Amino acid sequence: MLMRIERAPAEGPKGACLVVVYGLQIGRRIELTGAPLVIGRSPRSDLQIDEESVSRQHVRFEPDPKANDGGSWQIVDMDSTNGTYVNDLPVRIATLQSGDQIQVGRSILKFLAGNSIERAYHEEIYKLMSMDGLTQLRNRRAFDEALADEITRARRFGRPLAVCMVDADKFKSINDQFGHLAGDAVLRQLGALLRNNVRKNDIAGRLGGEEFGVLLPEVDRQGGLVVAEKLRRMAESHRFEFDRTVIPVTLSIGVAELHDADTEPSELVKRADDCLYRAKHGGRNRVVG
Repeated sequence: MLMRIERAPAEGPKGACLVVVYGLQIGRRIELTGAPLVIGRSPRSDLQIDEESVSRQHVRFEPDPKANDGGSWQIVDMDSTNGTYVNDLPVRIATLQSGDQIQVGRSILKFLAGNSIERAYHEEIYKLMSMDGLTQLRNRRAFDEALADEITRARRFGRPLAVCMVDADKFKSINDQFGHLAGDAVLRQLGALLRNNVRKNDIAGRLGGEEFGVLLPEVDRQGGLVVAEKLRRMAESHRFEFDRTVIPVTLSIGVAELHDADTEPSELVKRADDCLYRAKHGGRNRVVG
């Protein structure tokens, strides 16, 4: 449960807020009024995040005493058990910049500041409607909408379309062995790997849990297999890391191409899912299409 204890405004920098972009009560806005704000598991915190991975008093936001502009904020880790991360880097004390992402336990908050704070907040909410806050890939709804659009476009212009269904192998064992914070870090890094290694017009999305999808416009089955194999090899050789611990990760990928006989997007997805199933049960860390 996420809960805010209301406080009277105090003197100090204003025009800043935190927005929950991943975790409990996604989309919630927390105003920074000028007084220090403490986040923790304790109900006496200014902002309570009731998760095991959050310390009773985890992190504090306060006006930056070194700043001359009177509008800067700093973040201070309060000797939390699992640490505080800003843009995936562990911090003890750091000055925040607008757009910074702060991880507290499994929740991610974005710091927004500046003259157009209201507009920035509404832009962030609009983004949350289509983006997965953890991986910064399209969410399931946005991916499904893009799939329908790409099928329509492929048929209109007589072009091929391939779909890759991607699954992180034995992901439950990663959570069990290294913890859910490490699992979240792996998903976030995997999202970046997919995002940075597909073409500009390709569409990658997180479909749920450790399952991802990649749309490949104007690519046939054979081309889809080439892309999938490239992604598989990159994941296998990539250094996934959390808290200085390297976590080996492999991918199983199923590939399918749009058929003339397909009447619903779900038929294309099911063929790719069936190939993914065969990849998983054929030994994992492989591509089937």
